[in-house]
Amino acid sequence: MTVPAQPACRARGRALVILLACLALAPLALVQAADPAPGAAPPPPTVTVAKPTFKRITEWDEYTGRFVAQQRVDVRARVSGYLESVHFKEGQMVEEGELLFVIDQRPFKAEVARAKAEVDRVTTQLRVAQLEFERGERLQSSRAMSKETAEERRAKRDAAQADVDAAKAALRTSELNLGFTEVRAPMAGRLSDIRVDVGNLISGGTSDSTVLTTIVMLDPIELEIEASESEFLRYTRLDTAGTRRSSRDVPNRIEARLLDEADWVHKGVMTFVDNEIDPDSDTMRGKATFPNPDHVLLPGMFARARLFGAGEHDAVLIPDVAVVADQAKKLVMVVGKDNVIEARQVQLGPLIDGLRVVRQGLDAEETIVVNGIIRARPGKPVTPTTAEAQGAGGAK
Repeated sequence: MTVPAQPACRARGRALVILLACLALAPLALVQAADPAPGAAPPPPTVTVAKPTFKRITEWDEYTGRFVAQQRVDVRARVSGYLESVHFKEGQMVEEGELLFVIDQRPFKAEVARAKAEVDRVTTQLRVAQLEFERGERLQSSRAMSKETAEERRAKRDAAQADVDAAKAALRTSELNLGFTEVRAPMAGRLSDIRVDVGNLISGGTSDSTVLTTIVMLDPIELEIEASESEFLRYTRLDTAGTRRSSRDVPNRIEARLLDEADWVHKGVMTFVDNEIDPDSDTMRGKATFPNPDHVLLPGMFARARLFGAGEHDAVLIPDVAVVADQAKKLVMVVGKDNVIEARQVQLGPLIDGLRVVRQGLDAEETIVVNGIIRARPGKPVTPTTAEAQGAGGAK
């Protein structure tokens, strides 16, 4: 009689179920094993750090300025009259003394003729008075004329001489007025448009005289810049220390570039510093003079300028991405002992070759955070990875 195998089959089935259950729970056990124990601290965040760059530099301070004409003149007539002719093309370059306008000269020529006739008349009277005076002197010497009569003839002679002098002065005035009917360029430069058409009556000789056109000098040309009070004070301290002379005393170098220029192609010198701080803008105004032989620079143009700020010296430089702004303060995250972050206040200077000059607050041998600043907390440790302090880049 054959024994049934049912118990053995049931045993094998239970073993198979247990094996499948173990395989299903194995990944969960692995995941739980990988998780840290409850309450364990997370690892310090990873940041990129670097040493500041230390090298010898010439420091420049950058400003935004506007070009202005060194000389600008409203061309006005010195005499009144009807405008007769125009002798230039609008917008052209002219030389000093070049004829621009002519006012109707006929009334002034007539006045010159009248003044000449007056000179001839009083000169004749003077000649008669002189003859009478000389005759009186002879008669007085022979006691044929009284002293009083001789003195009277002397007075008439002197009065006639004064009339001649006055007539000659009037003649010179009328000749000047005739000359003023030709309006000439007071300087070399570029003209504007014609403000008055031929045939119009213009007034001249006063502050309210008719403006006929304007002329501006283009070579040389000046750039106006404004420095803040703190920058002006720094220049003053440098001058006192003998490190950098004031632009009032020496023509410090300045360079400029226009909006479409990448290089500092225009070279000039500082020629003026104002005598007071503007109370409205809290700035000090200065002017620089630039040669402009090709007339590319025009009054009214904006330009970026960099002014010689300090002599050649050793400096610490860092990328701008390493700087954190805390209201008016500038901070740099320094990696200290045991990789603990320290927030260091620094005084910054201009950009040199894409790196920011640090004037105070940081040594060349210290390590700073250049990437991952948002993960760096003062007083907390970090995991640093080393990089070189380059100029460009964004904080991560």
